[in-house]
Amino acid sequence: MIDGIDLFLKIVGVFFIIYLIGYSTFLFLSVVVGSSELYKIHRQKTLQNFLPNDYFIPISIIVPAYNEEVTVVETVKSLLGLEYKLYEIIVVDDGSKDNTTLELINAFSMYPVQKPIRMQVDCKPIEYVYETNDYKVPITVIRKENGGKADALNMGINASSYPYFICMDADSVLQYDSLRNIVEPILTRDNVVAVGGLIRISNDVELERGRVKRYRLPKKLIPCMQVLEYDRSFLASRILFDKFNGSLIISGAFGLFRKDVVIDSGGYDRETMGEDMELVVKLHEYCTVNNIDYNICYATDAICWTQAPETLKDLKKQRKRWHLGLFQSMYKHRQILFNPKFGAVSFISYMYFLVYELLSPYIEIFGVLTMILAAMFNLINIPFMIMFFMIYAVFGSILSLTAFFSRMYTSDLELSVGDGLKACLLCIFEITILRFILAWVRGTAFRGYSDKKLHWEKVERKKINFK
Repeated sequence: MIDGIDLFLKIVGVFFIIYLIGYSTFLFLSVVVGSSELYKIHRQKTLQNFLPNDYFIPISIIVPAYNEEVTVVETVKSLLGLEYKLYEIIVVDDGSKDNTTLELINAFSMYPVQKPIRMQVDCKPIEYVYETNDYKVPITVIRKENGGKADALNMGINASSYPYFICMDADSVLQYDSLRNIVEPILTRDNVVAVGGLIRISNDVELERGRVKRYRLPKKLIPCMQVLEYDRSFLASRILFDKFNGSLIISGAFGLFRKDVVIDSGGYDRETMGEDMELVVKLHEYCTVNNIDYNICYATDAICWTQAPETLKDLKKQRKRWHLGLFQSMYKHRQILFNPKFGAVSFISYMYFLVYELLSPYIEIFGVLTMILAAMFNLINIPFMIMFFMIYAVFGSILSLTAFFSRMYTSDLELSVGDGLKACLLCIFEITILRFILAWVRGTAFRGYSDKKLHWEKVERKKINFK
């Protein structure tokens, strides 16, 4: 009995060593590549080596909103301050139960219109439309029956006038130069069908006319650790995958898409909670199957500031939803796996998200349970286990801090000594304690799945710190 358990634990131990070495190697390569790319872009901009500012591509900005009366007016105000000429703003109120539409009508003196909309992708019916042309760019508010975020985005696509559209959240603020930066790949690369932007945490950051007036880390620990997590994630996999057209995720908070290709592929899937990832994977599949040359890019200097959950309770809701959306997207497009036709997207991107994103919480939970079992039978070298775990934690923390400080430097943001020390102290907790808490949350996300697979749990919103 003991010999069998001992053999089992040795096999499991070898597996976990390979698993952690694989993840650590990928993270190391990603951060090195990402940091190098950031410094390269920063140097180019310092030397004025980038496209002239008089190149503009018409863009429709679609803002789906559901019960967003606290933030939606400030979001639209921030969009009016963007340094860009050719765009329109479309807010789609997805049957809110609060005063989302009324707040917009009053804030911008909007009036009702009879606007014909060509329904090219499926969505719920319109209730009424308001608009105004009294500002820098036209603003339209569409009130429709509730159908979910994907349904609201489909309505925005139908109502949009321009060949490219941006989707963003109603609790987010675009940086003043974000549109100019996110269209740059379209001007410099061929056949671009989608571009992802950078998402940064706005909690306790002071923004004025789309510019950072004062940067500081969030006062609360939960959003502060998310800053480190976001910087590591966006610096790592997003930039590396961009090198071989392998990006599988464009955040729903800020992404640019070519409208005709999205319409031809069927628009946003209304039957998934991860509509942002599902659309990107769908575009890979649609273009590859139909032999369409395409590029899906990442613009590392196109910045969107968004609110992060401030409590563990709200963070758990968010990560459960993300994990369910990840599963739905990967399962729906499972034909990509081990399919030579998809090349690196199949054997690198899809495999990474399968092993280190979708299955990782179960692997990590299983590892913890295995260590407990080994300790019960006195079959583990506890000092060695602690040393190995600490080496992994310190290695991960160093990479997190490298990503964080690289982003600070290349964004020309001033960081106080106190915030610098705070980041150094919290990184070890983020990579260990918070990571394992969220692993458990993600690992148990499927409890009651049939009842909540399309249900969005409410997350508390705060007024955006925007002037």
